[in-house]
Amino acid sequence: MFVDKVKVLVRAGDGGNGKLSFRHEKFIDKGGPDGGDGGDGGDVVFQASRNQNTLASFRFQKRLQAQSGEPGDKRRKHGKSGKELVVQVPVGTVINDVEGNTVADLAKDGDKAVIAKGGKGGFGNAHFVSSTRQAPRIAEKGESGEEHELALELKMIADVGLVGLPNAGKSTMLATISNAQPEIADYPFTTIRPNLGVVDIDSSTSLLFADIPGLIEGASQGKGLGDDFLRHVERTQVLVHLIDIYQDDVEQAYRTIQNELKAYKINLGKRPQIVALTKIEGLDEEIVTDKVNELMQILPKKTNVFAVSAKSKAGVRELLFQIKKIAEKERTRLAKVAEDTSSSVPVLKIDDEKSWKVEKTDNGYIVSGKRIERFAERTDFLSFHAVQRLRDIMKKMGIMHELTRQGIEAGSKIKIKDQTIQY
Repeated sequence: MFVDKVKVLVRAGDGGNGKLSFRHEKFIDKGGPDGGDGGDGGDVVFQASRNQNTLASFRFQKRLQAQSGEPGDKRRKHGKSGKELVVQVPVGTVINDVEGNTVADLAKDGDKAVIAKGGKGGFGNAHFVSSTRQAPRIAEKGESGEEHELALELKMIADVGLVGLPNAGKSTMLATISNAQPEIADYPFTTIRPNLGVVDIDSSTSLLFADIPGLIEGASQGKGLGDDFLRHVERTQVLVHLIDIYQDDVEQAYRTIQNELKAYKINLGKRPQIVALTKIEGLDEEIVTDKVNELMQILPKKTNVFAVSAKSKAGVRELLFQIKKIAEKERTRLAKVAEDTSSSVPVLKIDDEKSWKVEKTDNGYIVSGKRIERFAERTDFLSFHAVQRLRDIMKKMGIMHELTRQGIEAGSKIKIKDQTIQY
């Protein structure tokens, strides 16, 4: 089954807890701290693979979980780090978050992206030994791995997209010019899933063609099969608009498809296009010429119009060479745009890792900030020594000074992420 859109929940592995331990050996007194660190949690990595062609495997596997790190042990034994989870997806998979922002676009075979980072393992008490702290009774908890709800969308990587009304001859054309074998019949919506075919234009040029299900008027509002399949021609360099020459009104057929291309979330009407009247076999040349001239009256200037027959192959060779010419020109333009973008001055972002904020509420005070929240997550709040260490960290960072400035009183509650301590 062809599936090109799914939702999944990914979760990286948690970090292992550090060990609180002191060495106890026979005939050896004053054994020092020997608690080892916890292992790091495994990442969740998505990788594009040409061996995958659908997202069907995620229909029933909605949760993707990487391995967690193991806790540290006595004798300074480090916990084993969790194994990363590598998720194979088809080339052309776009990964979006719940807000629709693109997290990763895996457009080439082998492309990788770390989607969720594993939590860091907590330090054991052996880590905290110093000249002034000979017997620390502190061991950190491991951090939680990142968790994200994601939407995966497959956008086929094709050079040329075939669009048109149902029964315009798209599948027949693809079967004629490539080795693809799409289903072909004389009823509308024969094609219910996109088809790909490699077309050899000449001895040095091959292009990948995508044939998508037919569009009808109102497809952008969900009529027919809708316009969702247009995502598979978003990446193409050129669109080939096929129109059945036996249509009563070829002008209206052209306008219908153009309106649906413009109504799509990305205005595909601006994409370079070639218009081809199909199924000309058996028609007089005069009739074909009249239809072409009729259509050219409403087309934008410099739009190429061809009259072709997939069955007799009349006009197909000329059409393919024009497709190649426009595709190469568009590819060169896009490469230049990408080069200009990459050479522009990068925008430097201020690292706010150490920044924090104190907010006074009716129930106490809320302390927020990336770094202090990480320290709080690693703190064992059932341990007096661990909580005291967190207080010391807050003092060094200036948080305690800010709380005093805002008028905090003894017994007031201080909330850091999901944990609460008293002043």
